[in-house]
Amino acid sequence: MTIQRRRFLAAVGSGTAAGLAGCAALGGDGAVLESGGDDESRPTEISGERLTLTTTTSTYTTGLLDELNAPFEDRYGVTVDTVPQGTGAALETARRGDSDVVIVHARSLEDEFIEDGYGVNRRDLMFNDFVVVGEPDDPAGVAGSRDVDAALTAIADSGSTFVSRGDNSGTHATELELWETAGLTVDEFGEWYLDGGGGMGDVLTQANMQGAYTLADRGTYFDMREEIGLEIHLEGPVEGGPEALLNPYGIVAVNPAVHDVNYDLAMAYIGYVTSVEGQEIIEGYTANGEQLFFAEALSAEPNFRQYVPEGWRRSNGGE
Repeated sequence: MTIQRRRFLAAVGSGTAAGLAGCAALGGDGAVLESGGDDESRPTEISGERLTLTTTTSTYTTGLLDELNAPFEDRYGVTVDTVPQGTGAALETARRGDSDVVIVHARSLEDEFIEDGYGVNRRDLMFNDFVVVGEPDDPAGVAGSRDVDAALTAIADSGSTFVSRGDNSGTHATELELWETAGLTVDEFGEWYLDGGGGMGDVLTQANMQGAYTLADRGTYFDMREEIGLEIHLEGPVEGGPEALLNPYGIVAVNPAVHDVNYDLAMAYIGYVTSVEGQEIIEGYTANGEQLFFAEALSAEPNFRQYVPEGWRRSNGGE
């Protein structure tokens, strides 16, 4: 279905002022700790604790997490240590037990993380989309295309320079899937296909310097648009483009049965970012006049499959 710029439910939105005014966290013994947000009412059991969040680079470099984390830190007197990495690296850090919670955007890798027992309590968080960007002169002639396969084939056939993330990030995983769907084999590409090997901001800078195309998430592109000369040549579903370019983000707690992590604080954080307050911060965050991310956690028709890997079905084959 075509993605629309979403509005919160009127019934939910009417309670926004209350938001998380009475947000609850769990203490180490499982007790519910109430906090009204001021210094005197902070739960002393968690005040001063640190939460380690590993996350994809796009959520960090755009500044979204600075805006999102500040109210949570202030409310509980805690610190969120944000470690920006590609999705693959962020999940690997969590597998080692070196983070408490992850925000990433590659569902297949998230599913593997959960199936292997390292992640629990996954939630849909937000989405934006991917766009194909390049020099204004558009040497491959893909501008205005609504067909991902045709656009990628045109880039490959013309030998136009393309910079890949090449870093096992969520963006890189999506890019490889798109080439494969188009019937193209990355291993057989020539010198026109470059391995950027960095975060999204670095790759956009490289593409700008090389006069190249690249696949970028909408948020990072608009955050950097004024600094680079690249233009969008293929839109994603946020602006009516193909659904294959949808870019959903999920949040997952690290399994406390596997690693000694701050699970209670991780779940309080998940509760916050998927609450009305957290979702409105995400929905309202802009750069250069553009909305970068779109809230996903509040829905009139919740998608309960978000909690388990996508391929899971009942043993009798039912939905």
